[in-house]
Amino acid sequence: MSDKIDSYRDLRVYENSISAAMEIFNISKNFPREEQYSLVDQVRRSSRSVSANLAEAWRKRRYKKAFLAKLNDCESEAAETRVWLEFANRCGFIDREKLLELDDNYEHILRQISRMIKDNQKWVLEN
Repeated sequence: MSDKIDSYRDLRVYENSISAAMEIFNISKNFPREEQYSLVDQVRRSSRSVSANLAEAWRKRRYKKAFLAKLNDCESEAAETRVWLEFANRCGFIDREKLLELDDNYEHILRQISRMIKDNQKWVLEN
């Protein structure tokens, strides 16, 4: 990946969030059928929302408050995903090792988002 960022697709945090969501998608294929419309839908939705909100934040960079609000949404969705993964572990759908791996991925994603929030002047466009 080059150092030049022309799009949200160039952001490492975006790529990390897509990769994590895809891993959750693949793992959740093995969850019990009775969880299809509850846990599976919730964990897939929240994990995908991190990436979607990053894309939205990127397009709202002209407005600092809107940009920061979308990044806060990213943090919320990442935190929610961690909760659903905890439920998946406690229900026996993923083992502790996989939970810790995914949780670590989301901790890294959250740190990246936090840096974007802290260094927002680097990202917000001048009007």
